Amino acid sequence: MVTFLLFGSFLFFLLLSVPIAVSLGLSAALTIFYSGVVKPSAIPQGLVTAIDSFPLMAVPFFILAGNLMGHGGLSKRLLDMANVFFGRYTGGLALIGIVTCMFFAAISGSGPATVAAIGGLLLPAMAKANYNKGYSIGMLASAGSLGIIIPPSIPMIIYAVSANVSIMQMFVAGIIPGLFIGVVLMIVAYLKAKKENYIGTTEKFSWHQKWQAIWDAKLALLAPIIILGGIYGGVFTPTEAAAIGVIYGFLVGFFVYKELNLVSLYKVLVDSALTSATIILIVGTATIFGRILAVERIPFEIADYIVQLSDNPVIILLLINLLLLFVGMFMETLAAIIILVPILLPVVLKVGVDPVHFGIIMIVNLAIGMISPPVGVNLFVGSRVGNARLEEVTIGVLPFLLAMIFALLVITYIPSLSLFLLKFVA
Repeated sequence: MVTFLLFGSFLFFLLLSVPIAVSLGLSAALTIFYSGVVKPSAIPQGLVTAIDSFPLMAVPFFILAGNLMGHGGLSKRLLDMANVFFGRYTGGLALIGIVTCMFFAAISGSGPATVAAIGGLLLPAMAKANYNKGYSIGMLASAGSLGIIIPPSIPMIIYAVSANVSIMQMFVAGIIPGLFIGVVLMIVAYLKAKKENYIGTTEKFSWHQKWQAIWDAKLALLAPIIILGGIYGGVFTPTEAAAIGVIYGFLVGFFVYKELNLVSLYKVLVDSALTSATIILIVGTATIFGRILAVERIPFEIADYIVQLSDNPVIILLLINLLLLFVGMFMETLAAIIILVPILLPVVLKVGVDPVHFGIIMIVNLAIGMISPPVGVNLFVGSRVGNARLEEVTIGVLPFLLAMIFALLVITYIPSLSLFLLKFVA
């Protein structure tokens, strides 16, 4: 009865379009007051203790750092550099977009932020070159989802805290899968562009011009090196790295590139504060929700039930992938992680799946959810930036969506893609 009330009320509030954080909190509160499964004092305690975490402090810092770098001119210089190297190939602008998203992902840690930052600069150029609008935005939305796969990644931090694994190990494990998905997306973009005859630019760049483009983008390229190099080298923690990213983004955007001013800085601070507040509310209310699950031993009962269906890791991971793909279509990424990790982690541990590898599987699934209708947040951001109908974008994203599902299966069943680099870190 408690389980039915908890999940039934949660789904009911979602169907009423109540925000995810409020839906989680209301369903948990309703269950607590009706069943008495835990004391009502668990509600304020859960809201406070959930965010009383040093690793979690990295989230608002990474959000602010990504916004500062997006508005401060770093994304523009990354695009210019990518154009020099990839602009002359078939589908050159699409390749430029994917490569730039991969670089910007290593700065922002956010999928929607990557789509917004790169799309505002790239989509007008693609429209001028007569690229189909649905294809252009579909490509960008897919590449933008790399923002939560390539480290630093905000969902990876949330998973690491929820699963009690190392944030640094999650970051390291995400490098190869993120690059692999990026290459798969580039292959699909090239084949699609070849079919539609989206030719590249006729301009040829000398090695001097290529070197000049790299030199102009040096500060943008240096950002992920400072952030990730400092983390992997043990110089500072992920939280400290996020704070350093904020300082770096501000100094470069305000004093070096001078594309940040007091007006844009105010907008960056407001947007970052709103996004951070939303995430913190989700974390707090989802923690109360998860506490009820733990008291009722719901995760362990589900784990036992799934293992009874099959003890074959291949079958279990396939079932979990199907579940996560479905959940990702409807639920916000961070809420899905906080709710599902306590439920699914015991299942995969029973069949010998490494928790870090499972974290990458979960993150990739939820990244696919970002481009899956009806609630694919990257599709909404891309359609807004590109001024296109959602139906048009949904058709354009289909080949990239299928490519990412293929990449997901490869990552799921070849654990070494995620775990190989962990051999080289402490």
